[in-house]
Amino acid sequence: FMNIELTQREFRRLLDLVYVGNWILNSTRIEGDRFEDYDLLQEKLFALCLKNGMPALAESWRGHVMPSKAFEEGGIHEAIGDYEDAVFFDILAEELARRDLGIVEDVPEDPSALIARTDEYLEEFEKNGLSTINIDI
Repeated sequence: FMNIELTQREFRRLLDLVYVGNWILNSTRIEGDRFEDYDLLQEKLFALCLKNGMPALAESWRGHVMPSKAFEEGGIHEAIGDYEDAVFFDILAEELARRDLGIVEDVPEDPSALIARTDEYLEEFEKNGLSTINIDI
């Protein structure tokens, strides 16, 4: 058992972190394959909203306490989307650079060519998004 003293602002930030972390771990998993202990911890923390003057952030649904619609529509998914976009383009740029250079090992002995080619792709994506990507099948 542990007690932590947080201001409402700190607690609100903690809720964001827990929600984002649980989203990353569980959002792509189907029922029965989820990390239930993370769901339960998220529920436990959001239940504290109802007791600590933050009822707009949580709601009950089918006997569980969940983040409210207001919480979910308050900008958290925009932050998740920004992260997902950045990771997508970073991974795509590096994978394309590895393909171009024929690099298969995790970390090449001299990564300078890989870094330079990855940066070229990132610049292209920054300018044009995916509009200049062509796939030959």
